[in-house]
Amino acid sequence: MPNYSGVWNLTTVLGAVSVGNWPFPDKTIGLFGGGEENINVIDSISFISAGNATDFGDLTVARGYLGSLSSSTRGVWGGGSTGSRSDVIDYVTIASAGNATDFGDLLSANSSLTALSNQTRGVFGGGFDGSDTNVLQYITIASTGNATDFGDAVETFNNGAGCASPTRGIFQTGSRDDYIYITIASTGNATTFGNLASNRSSGAMCSNATRGLFGGNSNVIEFITIASTGNGTDFGDLTVARSALSACSSAVTGVFAGGGTLSNVIDSVIISTLGNAADFGDLTAGRARLAACSNGHGGLA
Repeated sequence: MPNYSGVWNLTTVLGAVSVGNWPFPDKTIGLFGGGEENINVIDSISFISAGNATDFGDLTVARGYLGSLSSSTRGVWGGGSTGSRSDVIDYVTIASAGNATDFGDLLSANSSLTALSNQTRGVFGGGFDGSDTNVLQYITIASTGNATDFGDAVETFNNGAGCASPTRGIFQTGSRDDYIYITIASTGNATTFGNLASNRSSGAMCSNATRGLFGGNSNVIEFITIASTGNGTDFGDLTVARSALSACSSAVTGVFAGGGTLSNVIDSVIISTLGNAADFGDLTAGRARLAACSNGHGGLA
């Protein structure tokens, strides 16, 4: 069956002569969980069209400063702060609204961490577990259980951002203006990728299978080509300059949500082109230090 987030060629359907490409609606769902002020709410959006978020359910523990990752079926949140650091990992089934379920525990209580994934494996990186850490740890998304050591980042970091292709994961290392990368299917230490176009922290990343976008701390969005290494390049601008936001994507569209002084703004961009963001809609409530994931991001292509 063709991927709903792309374009359906009628040759695939008819097994005959192509009569052109039939645009098929984007079925991707984006989820936004947690946030400052110890919020437990999970919001959802449909990428099929712009619009406001709706309530999806609740996390098992209300918290902000958490990380999120996903497969095509599950959304997962890990770590964060409830006033004290948390080691909780919880998950939802993206296709059905409802409250999160316990998944397991991180290696240690950790806040301000970053996460990324492909269809099989999710990786949490960096954060603050009493001091800034360079630890990378992973889970197998389809199962439940505690995180396992993956390797080390090039440096300690917190308040970073992450995105992925099906093979490679990219971490932006917060106030240290570097991008680093890993091969998700194997374990081992991260490798230097390049640098931000401008030194910023507390931003967010999303991607299709080819291109990663970083936005936040200012109104600037920049992009990288995931399969290569190199510095970020200017992409366009957010509708509102803000930090401490979240991002997720379909194969076509990237969205940046929340942040700043408890913003409810959701912006959208077309990942394959350059240009400024457009208004997509609003979260159910303004919040910052939240974490987003989707069932159609670049790591799942």
